[in-house]
Amino acid sequence: MTTNTADAIIVGGGLAGLAAAAELGDRGKKVIVLDQEPEQFLGGQAFWSLGGLFMVDTPEQRRMGIKDNADLALRDWMGSAQFDRPEDAWPRKWAEAYVEFAAGEMRPWLHDMGLRWFPVVGWAERGGSYANGHGNSVPRFHITWGTGPGVIEHFVRRVREHASNGLIDLRFRHQASHIIMQNGAASGVSGEVLSDDGADRGQKTNRDEVGEFEVYAPSVIVTSGGIGGNFELVRKSWPRDRLGEPPQEMVAGVPFHVDGRMIAISEKAGGHVINGDRMWHYTEGVKNWDPIWPSHGIRILPGPSSMWFDATGNRLEPPCLPGFDTLTTLKEILKTGYEYSWFVLTQKVIKKEFALSGSEQNPDFTSAKWSEVIRQRILSGKNATAPVEAFKEKGEDFVVANTLGDLVRGMNQLGGNLIDEDHLRAQIEARDAQMDNPFTKDAQIMAIHAARNYRGDRLIRTAKPHKFLDPSNGPLIAVKLHILTRKTLGGLQTNLDSQMLGADGQVVPGLFAAGEVAGFGGGGYHGYNALEGTFLGGCIFSGRNAGRSRAIA
Repeated sequence: MTTNTADAIIVGGGLAGLAAAAELGDRGKKVIVLDQEPEQFLGGQAFWSLGGLFMVDTPEQRRMGIKDNADLALRDWMGSAQFDRPEDAWPRKWAEAYVEFAAGEMRPWLHDMGLRWFPVVGWAERGGSYANGHGNSVPRFHITWGTGPGVIEHFVRRVREHASNGLIDLRFRHQASHIIMQNGAASGVSGEVLSDDGADRGQKTNRDEVGEFEVYAPSVIVTSGGIGGNFELVRKSWPRDRLGEPPQEMVAGVPFHVDGRMIAISEKAGGHVINGDRMWHYTEGVKNWDPIWPSHGIRILPGPSSMWFDATGNRLEPPCLPGFDTLTTLKEILKTGYEYSWFVLTQKVIKKEFALSGSEQNPDFTSAKWSEVIRQRILSGKNATAPVEAFKEKGEDFVVANTLGDLVRGMNQLGGNLIDEDHLRAQIEARDAQMDNPFTKDAQIMAIHAARNYRGDRLIRTAKPHKFLDPSNGPLIAVKLHILTRKTLGGLQTNLDSQMLGADGQVVPGLFAAGEVAGFGGGGYHGYNALEGTFLGGCIFSGRNAGRSRAIA
């Protein structure tokens, strides 16, 4: 296909766009896919992910002794979402539809496509409050073999097959700047052709314009992603009423091209953004010692054992425990008047509990080879995985010491002499005193014992409880943690066919949105909190809905 007309135009070649394009190709539709980045960026932000998917009542769960069902998952979702606005009507419908999908067709459909999953299901966002509040009651985070690349490769394959058959036209370095509307209906997209760029995937590319373009179709699907790479937009959207002022210093968990520019363009065409103040930023970010994109940060995916302190050395109170309640922890950290916090842990904890977000930080899972997983995670002796050990050695946010005094001196060099050694020691000694019995009054120790009741955590994710100040468990490690930008939870409002809705609640003819730009469905199907695995899952689900939409004739 070499013409400038098609049945549908997709703006954005990430996972949601690929899912929509693949489904449209299956229907015999002609599709033009526009992406401002080079061809080597195909798949977008999903490439860099760990490949986790939120699924319910799967064979992987059942083999690990996990009893899950759609009713429990929906209870968890609604307790986390805390929908409280009139405009949450469509997000709520999307949430209900996604949980039904995740408990039913999702896994067999993806399995038939070729996806496979690591047998140990992860337990993310554990909550730590009441049963009707935020968090996953059971483990649901299914890591795809091959991580993010292992997710997108099957959608890329389907799209390229359709491209080879003349149905899909992939146009890279095409930056959309205007949605063409005629008589209130979408009819095309115009923008600029950008200069070629040989940058490696994820790096910042040029915005040099070398031409213009116009393409036409009766259906325009926007799948351009969120705002996490654009600190200016993040700060503009920051919920000051709930979280206070945004951090002056943040690290970016997503590449530069996650810039949010299509949001305003879609609004100008008649789309309507809701819940723009709902975002999902992590509290466990570290500066990448080998950065790919500007301000590149990596999230630590922690097990439950690291002690968490604020910038002045005061232990955070539950539910601010590692891996339990991201949004509450973010709020508590910012309330201190500082923009960072600290993990304090031991080598035994980092060995078993530290994982780093991203496909490039998990080469064993990305390789999809059991031999690599065993070599990295079981046969490595006292060491953590090679990427984690590299951060421990080279990362500017890591302090390693044999004594607490030396550890505190290193922390104070990084943090401005805010930590009092005696105060920190007293808190760690109090925690260590709980190690002599199988019972405890310390909420974090209770959580560790509960985690080890789960076979998966006991095997590979949660260290056996031990005394941090016992030298045999060392060395001691401290990690300075930054706020890391990641996800937009609100977005363009859509119905279940992924059609954009205007401010009046009516369909904007010919306009569609899917993925993060649509809040992963409806304009924010997470509500205020995410349960993890729901970002890739939401891109797949909403992109699939767009591609199957009855409104695309």
